[in-house]
Parts: sequence; structure tokens; C-alpha cells
Amino acid sequence: MNRLAFSFALILSVLTAPARAVSEADLLPVDQAYPLSIEAVSGDSVRIRWGIAEGYYLYKHRTAIESDNPEVTLEPLQLPAGKPYRDEFFGDVETYRKELVTTVRFDAPDGTGHVLLRLQYQGCADIGICYPPQNKRLRIPLNTAAAADGKALLGLNGASTDAALPEDQAFQIEAIVGDAGALLLKLTPAEGYYLYRDKIAFTASQDAIAAPGKAKLPEAVWYPDPEFGTVPVYFEPAEITLPLQRRTTQAGPLQLIVDYQGCKENGICYPPMKKNLSLELPAGGTPVATDAPDAAAPSGLLQWLPALLLALLGGLILNLMPCVLPVLSFKAMALAKANTPGHARSHALWYTTGVMSSFAALGIGVLALRSAGQALGWGFQLQQPIIVGGLALLMFGIGLMMSGLFNWGSGFAGMGQSLTEKSGPTGDFFTGVLAVVVASPCTAPFMGSALAFAFTAHWVLALSVFLALGLGLALPFLLIGFLPGLAGKLPKPGAWMDTLKHWLAYPMYLTAVWLAWVFGNQKGVNGLALLLIAATALTAALWWFERQKMAPSLRAKAIALLLGVLAAASFGVALQQAQPGAAMSTQGRNYEAFSPERLAELRTQGTPVFVDMTADWCITCKVNEKAVLHTDAFTQLLKDTGTVYLVGDWTNQDPDISAYLDQYDTPGVPLYVVYPEGPGDGKKLPQLLTHDIMRDALAQ
Repeated sequence: MNRLAFSFALILSVLTAPARAVSEADLLPVDQAYPLSIEAVSGDSVRIRWGIAEGYYLYKHRTAIESDNPEVTLEPLQLPAGKPYRDEFFGDVETYRKELVTTVRFDAPDGTGHVLLRLQYQGCADIGICYPPQNKRLRIPLNTAAAADGKALLGLNGASTDAALPEDQAFQIEAIVGDAGALLLKLTPAEGYYLYRDKIAFTASQDAIAAPGKAKLPEAVWYPDPEFGTVPVYFEPAEITLPLQRRTTQAGPLQLIVDYQGCKENGICYPPMKKNLSLELPAGGTPVATDAPDAAAPSGLLQWLPALLLALLGGLILNLMPCVLPVLSFKAMALAKANTPGHARSHALWYTTGVMSSFAALGIGVLALRSAGQALGWGFQLQQPIIVGGLALLMFGIGLMMSGLFNWGSGFAGMGQSLTEKSGPTGDFFTGVLAVVVASPCTAPFMGSALAFAFTAHWVLALSVFLALGLGLALPFLLIGFLPGLAGKLPKPGAWMDTLKHWLAYPMYLTAVWLAWVFGNQKGVNGLALLLIAATALTAALWWFERQKMAPSLRAKAIALLLGVLAAASFGVALQQAQPGAAMSTQGRNYEAFSPERLAELRTQGTPVFVDMTADWCITCKVNEKAVLHTDAFTQLLKDTGTVYLVGDWTNQDPDISAYLDQYDTPGVPLYVVYPEGPGDGKKLPQLLTHDIMRDALAQ
């Protein structure tokens, strides 16, 4: 047990080790880190160049291109050799620095005016932070003769304007009031004209009843503009949702000013333009103090206080979770055996210290590693097979001890015995550590929003939320330890405790089975078999070492040591087994496997989508699947509403799923999001599902 105790101590020390003080704020915007330029080399080839800033790199295997024109066929992409690199997530890969240049060849029918391509790539910074996968649509004109004389910017100088449409005909702008808190705008370029995405802006006067928020712009195409280089533009109508920051809930007029600029393809550019739109806003909305310079500070404080309360409640409810109950049985027995108020307080305080320090270590570790670019979330330790397998063997070993197979006061099992019998602080503290390790993957109600706040707040506020979680988990035992009336209601020690200890071994075995199942999904059936061999060898080693105590000899100890080495070796070989791939199949009973590309395809088609982010070690996820998601009633609901069900498996680390979780400010699984039919943002659902919740969500 000393080795396992050392392993857990090592894990916590790694989590609390100082990390580099870097964050996403240290990154260049992705289009500055990898400036893109494209040009038509001839009628059947296009040159694409990425500039790569100093200290940044691109992955070769994450770079791909495909045609968005049904009539255009691409030749296989030929990329130059990259620099070999051992990547933490992708293994042995090739990377590019300084620049990446490739020529894309295609076959297009005669008379094709332009080609549409879909470009994918991903890169990272040397400071350890990676960008999400990039997916850009390119439009490359194949006939540039009309632009040979160049465009005239800001006044059409030197370019013929005979064929140019007037501004209002070239670019039409419409706006309607969606509701009291948002506007819907449509910017429509005429055929052969385009608008610059980054030149579109919205303003209103200081005394207006509402101020424009951050506009939600649709996907643009990247276009080789003669004036600005390769930039995002709109050739098609751009439908924009513009949130409003209401200064009053009263109805009234709003004068919205739209700034924009556009060009005619292979022709002239218009100067920057403005359009004033007169709108009538209805009553309603939520007033915000948009002109208060210090509004963010009290807002953060107001978010922090509810987060603390929710974290406390979430930690309290964790005591009822099935992954935590076996460990808490230790503490209940220890408190029942406490024969003085002082002993009860000592048990409670040392247990609380173990819980609080472990939650602090996990919180600091995950925040530090995320800021250093690691795609980690809550419960990340169970994405590590070494921890999952180690916990399975630990739970199994403790179960054997509680069943009476061995009863050591020192050595490998000493820590296990102290968890149930020793009255000193070591066993109490370690019980708290173990409770946190197995509790954190469980998601209790109230924890989701509290953790989401913690993962984005200042580290001091974030740490207080993690400590509140720990306090909630430890609170029942603190109350029992410090309130004599409650402690007096516990049953008195007696022979019944030996029987109870034997019965409590079975929840330990079941917990070990659950962890072994997770390990099998991570390392395949061969890895699971080797873990079972390790458990068998561990059983033999513990039994033999206990037996030889009656007649100790060097030979007996050598046999026990050999069995222990066999258990460790089997576990080591199990860890070397290759991952079987995604833990779930590409298609299940009523779902498909999630991928950003598949989601984007379905959203482009206007298909309603339900996204489910789950993991094998997530107890809440499994409860929702059993009760709702994997039932005949839900399958029929999907068919009735025409909804496609996408499932992302986060059992092992997956950068795409981590990026999706970040998009919805969610630190871990489960995450459920419903996308409507047609355009619209996804709606995040509660973490505990019912058939009524899903029926209402999909019906909308």
C-alpha cells in the first residue's frame, strides 16, 4: 500500500507543481499566427500559403482540403515533408514552421468563373496552447483579366465605373426586430459583388435606448482581394443576429448605424459606406449599465457568490453518489468507533483536511494545465488509464482486506487498514484524498454552473469554488464530529461492526468492476485481461504474505514479492496496450459519433441536432442514458422530430470534444445541446434529463 500511497501523492504533487503563467491571452489571433494567402496560378491550379509566426507551428496530418463545387474534382493534396515531432496527443507527427506552401490542382469545366474549396488545418504555440481545428471556405476567381489594371479604393480612381451599380443596389441592407433583446439583419450583395466581413460594424448614439452587442456573423469565404490580401468576405446574403444591450425596458425608437464596405469582383471597390436604419423596439429586455466602467467587477462578484453556494450544495450531494458511497463507509465506521468527542473531532478534521487539500490540488492543477494548453476538464484524472487501473486495483485490494483476506498493520496494506481501523490522522486524511479522486468525475446537480464559473474566473475566485466543493463533501462528517447530539445518534461499537465491514467489501468490489470496465474501454479487451491478471496476482500476493506471517521465512517472503512483481508487471503491460480507438462505434442504436465536421454538415443542411457529450466514467451520463437517451421512447421522439443524435465520447482525451466543451463554458461532461431546424444557436440543456425535458427541447 506504501507504493500506491506514494503514487497518489505523486499525482497530487504533479497537479500542484507550478505551471508557466500563460493563458489564451498570450496567443496571437489565429489569423495572425497563420496568415493565409491564396491565388489562382492557372486555370487548373491554386497556390495556398500559410505564413507561420515565430513560436508557432502547423500539423501536417491535420491539414486537408476538399472541393465545395460538385463539378470541380481535386487531385490528392501534396504537402511537403515536415519536421518530425513527438506530440503529446497525436504521437509521432510532422510539423511546419515559418511557412507552408502547397499547390492544389483540380479539374474544372470550361468557363468556370471560380472554385470553392474547404480548407482544414490546426496549429499550436510553443508555449503549450493549441488552437481549435480551423475550417475555412475559400473562393478563388479563375478569370482575373478584368482586374489587370487593379482596383481603385476609396473613390474608384482610375477604374471605369460604367458597369458599377449604385451603392444601394450593389449592397442591400434589411433589419427586423427579432424581440426586445435582438435584431435580425440581412446584408445582400448583388450578383458578382462582395462585402468585407471585418468592415461590418454596428453603432448607435450614446442616448439611444439600446446599444448593439457583439454581432453573430455567419461563415464567410476567404477571397484573394487585390487590396487587402486574402480576407473573409460575403458573396451570398449574410444573415446576422445582433444582440441589444437595453438601457431601458420601455418601448421606443432606435437609430442603428451600419458601417460596411464592398467591391465588385474583378472590378472596383466602393469607399466605406454607412446606412442609418430606423427601428421601433418593443418594451421588454433586461437593462444593463453599458456605460459603467467598473460594471465587470460587481458582476463578477455577483456571479461568484451564487457559484460558492452551488458548489457547496453540489459537494454535499456528492455524498449520495454511488462512486463515493463505498469510500464514505470507511468514515462512517471510524466515527462509530470514536469513543470520545475528541476522537470524533479529530476524525472529522483530518478527513476534511484531506478532502479540502485534494480539491484544491485538483483545482489548481486543472486550471494551471488548461492555461498551459492542456485540453483538460473536470474528472480528467479518469481519462488517464494508469489512474483508472490503479484505482481499480486499490478498491479491489481494500475489498479483500475488508473481507478478511489479510489484516496488516504495516507495509502494503497498512494504509488500507488505517482507513477503517486506525484512529490516527493518516487514515482519515487518506480517506479524504480517496473520496475526492473517485468523487470528482461524478456530477451532482448545482456543480455544472459553479465549475463553469470556476474554469473562467480569476484563479483566486476559482480556488474558492473548489474549496466550497470540498467543504460540501466533508460537511456531514464535520457536523457529526462537532455536534455531540448528532454523534450520539450513531450506533455504539460492537461485534456488528465486523459483519458490516464484510458487507461493505462488496460495494468496493463493484466499484473495482466499474473502474475495470472503464479501463477496458480505454485499453481494449487485452488490457482488461491483463488488469484481471494483475488483480489475481495481487490477491495471491496479499494472501501469501498474510499466511507466511505465522511462519515467516526468506523463501515465503520471496514468493510474496515475486507475486507482487507479477501483479505490477501485468499492470504495466496492460498500460502499454494500444487504445482501441473511440470507445463507441461510429453509429449506435439511435446515434452517430460526434465530429465537428458532421455537426457543421448537419447545421448547413438545416437539420435539427441533439449533441450528447459523455464518458464511460461519468455516472450522471450513464443514469441519463439508462433513464432517457437509450430508450425506445427517445428513439421515437428523434424520428418524430427529424433530429440527428450525435454522441461525443470523452472517456479518453479528445481535443475536438474539449474545444466543444469550452465553446459552451462547460468544464466537463455531461453536456447536452439542442440545435433547432434551420439557422440558430444551440441551446444548452440541464445535466439531469427527463423525457419531458427532451420532449420540450426537441419540439421547439
